[in-house]
Amino acid sequence: MNEFFQNSMFAGVTLSLIAYLIGVILKKKLKLGIFNPLLISIVISIGVLLIGKVDYDTYNEGAKFLSWLLTPATVCLAIPLYEQWKLLKQNYKAVLLGLLAGTVTSLTTVFVLAKLFGLSHEEYVTLLPKSITTAIGMGVSEELGGYVTITVAVIIITGVLGNMFGEQICKLFRITEPISKGLAFGASSHAIGTAKALEIGEVEGAMSSLAIAVSGIFTVVLASLFAGFM
Repeated sequence: MNEFFQNSMFAGVTLSLIAYLIGVILKKKLKLGIFNPLLISIVISIGVLLIGKVDYDTYNEGAKFLSWLLTPATVCLAIPLYEQWKLLKQNYKAVLLGLLAGTVTSLTTVFVLAKLFGLSHEEYVTLLPKSITTAIGMGVSEELGGYVTITVAVIIITGVLGNMFGEQICKLFRITEPISKGLAFGASSHAIGTAKALEIGEVEGAMSSLAIAVSGIFTVVLASLFAGFM
């Protein structure tokens, strides 16, 4: 199978899309949070690569085309935000302070856990951008001297967990305000969480889209400060 992936330009893309489609079908039929399409596609893709003994570089040669769509897809999240622009202007102070608090909380949590588990400086800064979109998080990790590939994995895991359990956490703490829910999704679980926020409602999706950009900017600025703590 490794030879097949080497000879086929789009084998990696095809595997990724089919795996994601299976995840979507399972989610629609079973309606359980654990059957997140992205999580299912990751598991299926890894399984196929392991069984077929396909090395990652060979797979990535055919799958890298999907990564080109990451930044444009993130930019497109500005559309629901534009549709809720009036609501944003009315609540901009609360929005900015809430996102700042969310960013500081995320960075502080990483710092405390890194101290508890005795992580090295490189491991610590690798985890700092866990709650921002991959396009920004990779740059932050590289700039601070972290392990970029691990950062990508951590960002994906964070997003999937937010997508799976975010709504239940909001119910647990009785968070019903659409703006607050949207900001929480975007600030904690970036684009993957935003996909869930868009399912919940237009306002939630718009605020989550805003949170991705603003939290990313806050993290870029504050991560450099937190990196000096260890």
